[in-house]
Amino acid sequence: MSTRSIPRILAPAVTLCLLAACAQDSPTSVPAASAGEARFSLAALNGTATGERTFGNVVIEPAYDADTGDLIYLLTPEKAPFPSKANGHAVSPLYLVEYPATSTVTATFNCIGVPGNCPDHDLAVAGAATSIMPSVYGTDPFAVPGHDHVVDGPGAPDFNIAWQVIEVLFTNAAAANTHLTTEAQIEAAVAAGDAIEVDLGFAFNCNVVPATVYWKGTPVG
Repeated sequence: MSTRSIPRILAPAVTLCLLAACAQDSPTSVPAASAGEARFSLAALNGTATGERTFGNVVIEPAYDADTGDLIYLLTPEKAPFPSKANGHAVSPLYLVEYPATSTVTATFNCIGVPGNCPDHDLAVAGAATSIMPSVYGTDPFAVPGHDHVVDGPGAPDFNIAWQVIEVLFTNAAAANTHLTTEAQIEAAVAAGDAIEVDLGFAFNCNVVPATVYWKGTPVG
């Protein structure tokens, strides 16, 4: 990832929602099935890299390498400080690209459904999308099908173990039909006015691990 600076919307209210989501894995009252679960059968996706997995006292989830678009895997210790106490100059952006129910993207998202297979954050980020861009995402966060993570891999200029979460929201339905898996694609969408970046106002600690660690874990959600 480059170290460029792009103006971002700051959403402090979303941070509070995310903190609450991390304290409680799922809402107390939810529909029987979300749009994401209807679109992608979680049972049928067994063997597909999607959703969080637990292994010992850690959580692992898939992401895309920001430079190559290849799948990588992020590990977060369950008792890691949240939010991260890292110096603001020692963080790397984690782009969380949210897709609306109208998207024609057929790839399996890193996280599916609300509530879905990333229950510690899927409702919070879907809620941010419907609150900030209802013209694209609608007003029901449970209808949001899922999102991806785009991060720097080891060896890249911006790589750090503290990640500042930047939610990427599409500004029109047509733009959301493009699958964004690299930073260059995100930059192009933002420059064209097809997406905006929303700084969720916090960072968390995680590291990149081999795919074998992910597959050893137990699926969540």
